[in-house]
Amino acid sequence: MKTKLKRETLRDFLDQKVLEYNRPEFLSSDPIQIPHGFTRKEDIEISGFLTATIAWGNRKSIINNARLMMELLDNAPYQFVKDHSESDLITLKDFVHRTFNGVDFAYFIRALRFIYTQEGGLESVFTRNAEEASLQSSISSFKALFFKLEHPARTEKHISDPARGSAAKRINMFLRWMIRDANSGVDFGLWKSLSPAQLSCPLDVHSGNVARKLGLLRRKQNDAKAVAELDANLRLLDPRDPVKYDFALFGLGVFEKF
Repeated sequence: MKTKLKRETLRDFLDQKVLEYNRPEFLSSDPIQIPHGFTRKEDIEISGFLTATIAWGNRKSIINNARLMMELLDNAPYQFVKDHSESDLITLKDFVHRTFNGVDFAYFIRALRFIYTQEGGLESVFTRNAEEASLQSSISSFKALFFKLEHPARTEKHISDPARGSAAKRINMFLRWMIRDANSGVDFGLWKSLSPAQLSCPLDVHSGNVARKLGLLRRKQNDAKAVAELDANLRLLDPRDPVKYDFALFGLGVFEKF
């Protein structure tokens, strides 16, 4: 973005694409439809977190398996998390989505109970270590806390850590769901203690490729440094809600093959 004119032209183009894709119709093919099946804050948080955790691969498979997760939790995720016994976790043992299996699922339920009963819940934990213009250190702190209980080493790979160079696409997506306002009927705007200005774009192969074609990203790898670079450029377009452009980048990449 070398000139003011180019930046304004780009902003106008992307703003139009945000309007096209940040709509309720978006839900029909997106995993965010799973938490939209709930009304209680904690149910939305937990279903959203678990859905985002398995959000890689074929989108239809993600949605189907996230729906299966909710069925295994009796379609009452917060109650299951809060009140489950060890014997209840046996019902999760056969769950598989790619490399996320029943062992991982059972630990996530134990860890979520710890988060909600001992640490004030997901919003409280992410808010605690938030920086003024970023939640990346919050993600790192969250991961450390989430794996505070005894756990299988293999399960740690299912939460990424920006401090170790990861773009942390799935957890940045979950944070977008929870924090961005609900005016369009897509995101939830549940977490009032955090601001959309603190969010980072959920960077993946589609959004990354489109961002490079538009001159918003030069770094070739989709990693934490690329997220920081894209953050900086998106904040030039809209410092209050930079991650609204996730809809534009994703829509251009997935639906328009930009």
